[in-house]
Amino acid sequence: MPHYSDERKEAVLKKLLPPLNMTIPQVAKQEGIAEQTLYNWRKKIRSEGKPVPGKTKTSEQWSSETKLSVVIEVAALSEAERIWS
Repeated sequence: MPHYSDERKEAVLKKLLPPLNMTIPQVAKQEGIAEQTLYNWRKKIRSEGKPVPGKTKTSEQWSSETKLSVVIEVAALSEAERIWS
């Protein structure tokens, strides 16, 4: 079983967030990582209180709490990070 650094996990999971809003199957295929691994990573960071989408496909379908968490997290990024993340 491959071991992924925390930085790699974070970079992969960011693809689930805006502006990309990719699905776990899309990210798994693109990154060559098993879907179940990504579901486990998402579950772990969600339990830590970090914003990640659930079963909904677009940010318009996220809960208010998730939207607020994403706004707070993105506010700390520089303009370049917001564009290229």
